[in-house]
Amino acid sequence: MSTLIVILIGVSVLLLGIGIGYYLRVIVALGKRKSIEIDIKQMMVGAKEEAQKITDEAKEKVEKTLKELKEEDKKHEQDFKETEKRLIKKDEFLDARQVEINKETENIKAKVEEIKKIQERVLGIETEKRVELERVSKLTTEEAKEELMRDIEKKYEEDLLIRIQKLENNNEEKLDRRAKEILATSIQRLASSTASELMTTIVSIPNNEIKGKVIGKEGRNIRAFERAAGVELIVDDTPGSIIISSFDPIRRQVARLALENLILDGRIQPAKIEELVEKAKEDINKIIKEKGEQAVYECGIFNFDPRIIAILGRLYFRTSYGQNVLQHSIEMAHIAGMIAEELGADVAIAKAGALVHDIGKALDHEVQGTHIEIGIRILQKFGADERIIVAMKSHHEDHPYETIEAVIVQTADAISGGRPGARRDSVENYLKRLQELEALVNTFEGVDKSYALQAGREIRIFVTPEKVSDAEAKIMAHDIAVKIEQELKYPGEIKVTMIRETRIIEYAR
Repeated sequence: MSTLIVILIGVSVLLLGIGIGYYLRVIVALGKRKSIEIDIKQMMVGAKEEAQKITDEAKEKVEKTLKELKEEDKKHEQDFKETEKRLIKKDEFLDARQVEINKETENIKAKVEEIKKIQERVLGIETEKRVELERVSKLTTEEAKEELMRDIEKKYEEDLLIRIQKLENNNEEKLDRRAKEILATSIQRLASSTASELMTTIVSIPNNEIKGKVIGKEGRNIRAFERAAGVELIVDDTPGSIIISSFDPIRRQVARLALENLILDGRIQPAKIEELVEKAKEDINKIIKEKGEQAVYECGIFNFDPRIIAILGRLYFRTSYGQNVLQHSIEMAHIAGMIAEELGADVAIAKAGALVHDIGKALDHEVQGTHIEIGIRILQKFGADERIIVAMKSHHEDHPYETIEAVIVQTADAISGGRPGARRDSVENYLKRLQELEALVNTFEGVDKSYALQAGREIRIFVTPEKVSDAEAKIMAHDIAVKIEQELKYPGEIKVTMIRETRIIEYAR
């Protein structure tokens, strides 16, 4: 019973607490509501005051701006009025000036008319005077002039002739002296060797046992080498050396490189010989390219097509009258540049024309035509400047001189070729005879290649075995000998050696 009472009392107290708590919360909420309303009213009052303040400031700014605009407009109006006054005054001045100009124009016209009348009177007086003079002298004006000139010429004829002759002599002497000075200066400024090319190349060997390997069993190796390289090997008693003989410098260089590589390799046999000869030909082609690039760089010419430079490099292995053609061309380019500089001509065109003047000689044994015609075709094909072609094509006077650079190139050619010891005519004739001998033999069908050996006393011919039989080779050798006798001039006799070799290769796998 007491527990129930306690529970009831607890429940009553809890309900009473809840009621009191709710009442207190209502009171607090009402207090907060009144506080928020007061804050809102205060904020509205502050906002109204702020808006009024902003409105007042805006009005002040507007009034100030309007005042400034009115003052500025007033000022502009005043400036406009002043400008208008100035323009009115200017128009009045121009009107007055125009009136004065009109008056001056009228005065000038009147004076011009007066001058014309005076000129007409003067011309009439001069005409009357001339007519009167002609009537008195019985000569026209032209006749009187001619008569006077004849008298003066007759009187001073001898003095005039002497004076003219002196002027001509002095001018000729001055021009001749100036030309000699330019040429002498150009020659003195260029110091160049004039060593001529030889027909043989010596290869050093470490010991004389190598000679036996080079010759091979029954001469097999030396024959294979001579056939592959197209040269003649001279293996004699000279210690420490083997001599390579050929009129063609490219063949000599190919043979030299191949022989040196064979000696270093030590395996001297026909297959290795052919391999190293082919490799030497590739190396020579690289040298040709390098020599062409060195030549244009040395002469300061940088606008040539690479194919022109490659053909130019072939001149390194070409001789003319015993003179290296590439060295001769480089020397010419320097001389032409100096002469052009002295004469005020185009130095670059003169040097380029001189450098490529003999470029046709690099292909004259492969292409028909003179070396000048071949050179012109090469330069035109690879886009060389037309001025360079005009400058180079007249160096043998085959074409007329069209520019001063053409004369300079021809002069430089004469200077370079005329140096003491630069050329040997007998060597050129000798080379020409050997080239003609090979060219004649190569015209026969079935000839693979031919080499003139022993200073032209022997022509060694290799034929294609599939095209020429043994019987046909014998007949061909006789026909070649007869044709050589009929078409070529030579001392002594020429030995015709015909070689027909059949080689069969199979592989075992």
